[in-house]
Amino acid sequence: MNNKVITGGIIALIIIVLIAFFCVWVGKKIRDGITETPETANTAIPDGQKPALPITNAEEAQRVYLALGNPSSATNNTANADNFLMVNNAYALSYNNSRGTANWVSWRIAESDFGVAERQNDFRPDPNLPKNFRRVTPTDYTGSGFDRGHLCPSADRSSSPEANSATFFMTNITPQVPELNRNVWESLESYSRGLVKKGKVDLYVIAGVYGEKGKLKNKVTVPSNCWKVIVAVPQGADFSVINEETHIIAVDMPNAKEIGNTDWRKFRTTIRAIEQRANINLLSNLPQNLQDTLENRVDNK
Repeated sequence: MNNKVITGGIIALIIIVLIAFFCVWVGKKIRDGITETPETANTAIPDGQKPALPITNAEEAQRVYLALGNPSSATNNTANADNFLMVNNAYALSYNNSRGTANWVSWRIAESDFGVAERQNDFRPDPNLPKNFRRVTPTDYTGSGFDRGHLCPSADRSSSPEANSATFFMTNITPQVPELNRNVWESLESYSRGLVKKGKVDLYVIAGVYGEKGKLKNKVTVPSNCWKVIVAVPQGADFSVINEETHIIAVDMPNAKEIGNTDWRKFRTTIRAIEQRANINLLSNLPQNLQDTLENRVDNK
């Protein structure tokens, strides 16, 4: 075999190899073009603004759930029994030992918080309460005519049985008349989840109580009012994106049978009005001028 034949064979082999590599490269680009849609292309989220995944530790929970502030400056000092800060993977709250309920509960809702976990329905005393605090039990509500009403809803935490179960701690429960719990309050809860699912937003939510209209078994204070504040941010963003145009919902609902099945929108109010009635300070981590704008506005959407 002469040198020309050998050289020609080598050149032909090199050309075949180069063609094969080119075909593989083109195929990969085609696959990438198919899998990368306009919705997913060029949408990298900066660090610090990642989508909120289910929380797995108390430190992260406190950072996320109290991002807008600590409404009553609650602490984890047991001497501060009526404003005692408690944080778990599902929410943060200020517990009031004298009332036997939370003053407020704060949490965040993202699409990652929704899943297929069933409602656990395991109402029970909160095992994280200090030993010297009173233990409210599900039977303290028995025969009272009041529902065991969630502040952080069960359906906001369906990503896992553990997350859902945490919403049934009695520290997250307050006495509500059935007309409020099953109708008006629930309709706002459902509306909120719809915003997350359809509007592609995440929500910071704070719910609480104030006032007194009796006690259950001399242990659990029945609130005169239940309130809630909702702050919407773009999906995956953190509270730093909140501005004068941010969608804010604030409601203050009477805990009374007369509420019937009224549209929840009838109870919209300002954040500032809730602050004055409940003696709290909401959105305290935002600049004061932004607070002034948002807290004096009534939602009209």
